[in-house]
Amino acid sequence: MRKNTLGSLIWLRIARFTHQSNLLSNEFLKQFDITTAQFDVLNQVSTYQPITQSQLATKVTVSEGGISRMLTRLEQEGYIQRKQDWKTKWITLTSKGEDKMHEVFEHQLTFQTSIVNECLTEDEQKTLYMLLTKLQKNTENKMDN
Repeated sequence: MRKNTLGSLIWLRIARFTHQSNLLSNEFLKQFDITTAQFDVLNQVSTYQPITQSQLATKVTVSEGGISRMLTRLEQEGYIQRKQDWKTKWITLTSKGEDKMHEVFEHQLTFQTSIVNECLTEDEQKTLYMLLTKLQKNTENKMDN
């Protein structure tokens, strides 16, 4: 029988939590007619606009191949607009996209916060945030090399 390392068990827990959290969020966000991935993209565009398609692809949970299809759908829905500047595609929210973020953001924030608040104390949350930030910065550095 193979024995997992603690590091591999932590990775599996993080992956399972992320998957389960996304499933719960998708179910929650159905009432707003939006998916977790669409929310992530709209939130990133809202925060960093104007943003290039390649910059956006590195910030979201959607694959680089999937980002183009996602943006096409969001553009057809009227949530974003893409403007071509020579080889660069700049993405911004439309007023409909801004309205959607105003409608959904606080609800999603409250929903996700409740999942964490139900089982972790404030001190545990601060520790977890610090540790996950440290892990994420490490993977970021590895991607940059």
